Amino acid sequence: SGDDAPPETAFDWVMEGGIVIVILLLALLGAIALILFNLLQLTRSKFIPADLQARLAEHMQACRVRSAIQEASQSPSFMGRMLAVALPKADASETLGRDAVEDAMADFTIREKATYMSNLGYLGVIAQASPMLGLLGTVFGMIKAFAKLTTMKAADPSALAGAIAEALVTTAGGLIVAFFCIIPYFYLRNRLNSLIGECHSSASDMLDSSLASLHREGQMAKVPEGLA
Repeated sequence: SGDDAPPETAFDWVMEGGIVIVILLLALLGAIALILFNLLQLTRSKFIPADLQARLAEHMQACRVRSAIQEASQSPSFMGRMLAVALPKADASETLGRDAVEDAMADFTIREKATYMSNLGYLGVIAQASPMLGLLGTVFGMIKAFAKLTTMKAADPSALAGAIAEALVTTAGGLIVAFFCIIPYFYLRNRLNSLIGECHSSASDMLDSSLASLHREGQMAKVPEGLA
């Protein structure tokens, strides 16, 4: 058996891909690290902790906005940081300055989401680049195959096996890495949008409860004594 002998194990087949397959393997390891990192970042405890949500809802229902701001500012969660920035925009008007609060929430979300999406973006880059890298390996492999053909006096398929294997292995490797990345990318992106949407929905419910409590107290103050 010589250098052109066909590979006998799966590892040998992978190594036929040369430097391109090594790069793809490194990309796969990077993708795994990114997936694990984002899974740890995109959790309910880091976006909308149940205990914080309950305490903030209690403060807002009682119209204790200042207490809610203090509670939110002590939490590193997405909701805590968002409301610590947005609730100071509330005022003493009939709407509690809801428009200003919601605008501040939207501005905060745009800034923070960009950071989360940049982390996910690297995973998307690997998913898009891997097939092209695999195709590049295919081109290199075919170049080697044709180069061998020009130096051969007679056609010998076994002599071309290594070059053709490199072409096919890198193509398959690029597609496998891309497939491995693309599904987690869309799952994590949708999870991010879902968690952010839940934070906004919960904050909106808190504002509603504050307004309902405020208006209820105002209506009760107008009811003649003994008729309530």
